[in-house]
Amino acid sequence: MSTTKKVAIIMGSDSDLPVLKNAIKILKGFDIPVEVRIMSAHRTPAEACSFASSAKENGFGVIIAAAGKAAHLAGVLAAHTTLPVIGVPVKSSTLDGLDALLSTVQMPKGIPVATVAIDGADNAAYLAVQILGVYDDRLADALTKMKADMTNEVIRKDEALQSQIDNL
Repeated sequence: MSTTKKVAIIMGSDSDLPVLKNAIKILKGFDIPVEVRIMSAHRTPAEACSFASSAKENGFGVIIAAAGKAAHLAGVLAAHTTLPVIGVPVKSSTLDGLDALLSTVQMPKGIPVATVAIDGADNAAYLAVQILGVYDDRLADALTKMKADMTNEVIRKDEALQSQIDNL
């Protein structure tokens, strides 16, 4: 079974783009259609709610939401959709991103937001691929290959380390 669901990446500000660039590349590397938007939970709440409310009907399978400081964006989007929402707390000059982390992860019962590390957009992308891979064998196979490659790389590095240690 295969699906061609899109992933939405919503950022609270254009200043969040550097954190998200590699996540966009990761998703595109898996041939997943990506739509990237700027929406604010506080400055454009009607637009954010409208986007989330219609995301499923518009072909999205996962929403990634990145925001700093108060970081309510992921929660606002999650309140208006049944799609999985992955929050990316963004480090800002205030509290090194701890404020964003707590705002993203501390959601009320019934409004879950999967939350990755501060500035952890790469893992948000991989989690989105894993979610879509539940129903898309092509994505699941690509993830299996990627994880096998990661395993082999660690084994190669360990073997190289053992050679260095033996020559000390």
